Amino acid sequence: MEDVVVLIVGAGPAGLATAACLSQLSIPYVIVEREDCSAPLWRKHTYDRLKLHLAKEFCKLPHMSYPVDAPTYIPKSTFVKYLDEYIECFKIQPRYLTVVESSTYDIDRKCWSVVARDMENCTIVNYMAKFLVVASGENSAENIPVIPGLENLLGVAIHSSSYKSGISYSGRNVLVVGSGNSGMEIAYDLASHGANTSIVIRSPIHVMTKEIIRLGMTLVRHLPLKMVDGLVVMMANFKFGDLSRYGITRPKKGPFVLKSETGRSAVIDVGTIDLIKKGNIKVQGGITKIKGKTIEFQGGNEGSFDAIVFATGYKSTANMWLKNGDDLLNNEGLPKRGFPNHWKGGTMLYCAGLARRGLAGIAMDAKNIANDIKHNIESMSG
Repeated sequence: MEDVVVLIVGAGPAGLATAACLSQLSIPYVIVEREDCSAPLWRKHTYDRLKLHLAKEFCKLPHMSYPVDAPTYIPKSTFVKYLDEYIECFKIQPRYLTVVESSTYDIDRKCWSVVARDMENCTIVNYMAKFLVVASGENSAENIPVIPGLENLLGVAIHSSSYKSGISYSGRNVLVVGSGNSGMEIAYDLASHGANTSIVIRSPIHVMTKEIIRLGMTLVRHLPLKMVDGLVVMMANFKFGDLSRYGITRPKKGPFVLKSETGRSAVIDVGTIDLIKKGNIKVQGGITKIKGKTIEFQGGNEGSFDAIVFATGYKSTANMWLKNGDDLLNNEGLPKRGFPNHWKGGTMLYCAGLARRGLAGIAMDAKNIANDIKHNIESMSG
């Protein structure tokens, strides 16, 4: 049994940021990570051409800026290097290959009893923690929808976490399912490498440029969300025109109001819209059925495909190991309370990076959690 003050579960950006903030306040902690490296999603499960979609001023972790010569939009490799330097700067030492199997709150001892498996040494490790931070991420497990006939697909089906580049798909018929930022960028990458590309777009989406979003994020600090939405939608309409003829419609609510209410982000165009307009990428409705290589879509269209890339997001797995966390997380393993009051539960339980607010939201969570833990420690000793 190891007694710890704070146990952080997850060494992605949220866990690392929380560790750094605790270090700044001289609060001891232990951070565990199920994979063999920090930020495994960024290192192992992102496509090659990925850049941070937001400008660097909105994507830094607490207490450390990017180098002055870093580009405005950070490439994946630069961000991973930044994380490595962050770990070194704050002397963070994650315990890798440590999988949390269960955590329960001990009412008598007023602490969290956590059982973890050390995969490297094949042993069980028990922790007793005064404070528990869930930083295992909203992107813990692949989310692939249930589609009739998928199990009998005569082709390749992968999740976007396994996609690296379109170079191996040249000349093949590929369907991308999912029209968020990953799906739209993967479709662009496939088409750019010569794949015959189609994309499923079922729901209304806001399409913006990175410059428009950067302006909007600056303005929301000073103006009401609806006013900023009106401006950025007008600019986007001027830039892209009416996209409904291509199967793309806008939601009724503006992009910043939607982000505030649902956590859903606007799509930042990397060139996909131009390829859709040129006919290089075809837009399809939702899938109704798969028969071998033939895929049927809503509206009656069908096509033959060699591969499907599911850019359908991820889901949290926190509820698989977290018990007694009902006041903090819902059935999907995401915060019950809305932003900005989502990060704190009862019984000294916290979550970081689960509010769908990106790296800026992670930074806010980490600071709030560290400050609250400090306040609680002072109250206990006072």
